[in-house]
Amino acid sequence: MTNIDVRAPTTPQGERRTHKLWGGRFGAGPTPEFDALNNSIGVDFRLWPYDVRLSKAWAVALWGAGVLTLEESRAIERGLDAVASRLEAGEQPLPSDEDVHTLIDRLLHDEVGDVASKLHTGRSRNDQVSTAARLWTIDVCQQLDGALRGLQGVLLQQARSIETALMPSYTHLQRAIPVSAAHWLLSHFWPLERDRARLRAAHHSAAVLPLGSGAVAGCAYPISRILIQGTLGFDALSPNSIDAVSDRDFIAEVLFAATMIGTHLSRLAEDLIIYGSSEFGFVQFGEGYTSGSSMMPQKRNPDALELARGSAARMLGNLTTLLATLKGLPSSYNKDLQDDKRVLFDATDTLLLVLPAVAGALAECRFRPERMRAALSSTMMATDLADYLVRKGATFREAHGAVGRLVRESETTGQELQELPFSSFAAAHPRFSEDVRDALSAEQSVLQREVEGGTGPAAVRAQIEAAQAALAPPPTPRSTNAVT
Repeated sequence: MTNIDVRAPTTPQGERRTHKLWGGRFGAGPTPEFDALNNSIGVDFRLWPYDVRLSKAWAVALWGAGVLTLEESRAIERGLDAVASRLEAGEQPLPSDEDVHTLIDRLLHDEVGDVASKLHTGRSRNDQVSTAARLWTIDVCQQLDGALRGLQGVLLQQARSIETALMPSYTHLQRAIPVSAAHWLLSHFWPLERDRARLRAAHHSAAVLPLGSGAVAGCAYPISRILIQGTLGFDALSPNSIDAVSDRDFIAEVLFAATMIGTHLSRLAEDLIIYGSSEFGFVQFGEGYTSGSSMMPQKRNPDALELARGSAARMLGNLTTLLATLKGLPSSYNKDLQDDKRVLFDATDTLLLVLPAVAGALAECRFRPERMRAALSSTMMATDLADYLVRKGATFREAHGAVGRLVRESETTGQELQELPFSSFAAAHPRFSEDVRDALSAEQSVLQREVEGGTGPAAVRAQIEAAQAALAPPPTPRSTNAVT
């Protein structure tokens, strides 16, 4: 997250500059120490495009309410466009700008003079900042969705490339049952799909308009909130002004979604890091997203994946920070909420760095089916042996015990199950026949699992098709908050 660097607050004559939205009841100005603590311009500066947009909508609403003349409303709108142009050109805030709202108000006064003082009629920074943050959040949810879709696309592409490869599955990091390598890789696709659903829900929560709630009790002028809602593209109006100025549920929802995304990225990274180790060798990392060692010439370290794994802790920290802040607040707005944007921006900025890096790292991975295949052993078909007996009429419990005895013999003698003599099978259970060794085939094990969501070839192909359908372009939204 980039913070704005503000310099010493002085005029060319060495006097302190100031442009405040408050202060009449104070006999003296704030101390430098208070300004250093209180001013948020270094964090909320990035909200300026949204503050300009909502301010233009507010100017029109004030004209509709009879507070501004049409000429005054249009002058303010033109002035706000000029402010936007200055900021787009790189103009930076002054240290006297307490926050993004003060910055825009000061620049608007530069552009249109005293009529700018009428713009804040009927509104408060309480409903203003909530509106700007919601507009920003709607946009960032769309950006995160796009980044997630990009990673899902890479997962799907790589899954197609290893659709016929077989590998061990693991539970408790112990070899379990043979699976399609594509089935394993797609197990990381669907958590990301759930993350996208959470982002859509957060988008929906953010699309509720608080503007018109004033500081706490609502606007005292007959502005049309419906008009503002339509102008800014919100889906609904906040139903209670006290709640509206303090509602940060939408930020908490984004941070929870970010935490889950970070968790899912961490698990994907962990799998790839383990499978990319020399001991496994299922994956070979590329060079674009890895680094070397300053001491050991042979090293190729999966740093992008390790940084992605570490970012999950940061996501959780941001979520915990906000929830701990919210739990102690009384109703309505309190200045504690100023830090909501710090954690929101940090979480989303981090994810927008991490997601493309993980996608790039995965795209350049080379999977090694021969190493995956070599890791399979007939002991992994123990469950298939039990199923074999069940199909012959045994109960699963007795089959489980019989196969367990065979596994113990295999470990004691140092032989694979398929190397045991038939007499061992016959001694373990009378329903074993000479065809028992067919059940020790990894291919046969996979073929048995054609249930929906299973690892059978047809089931995996259906899963790939479902994943492709999930990546279809979304329908065009009714409205957009994108800044152009």
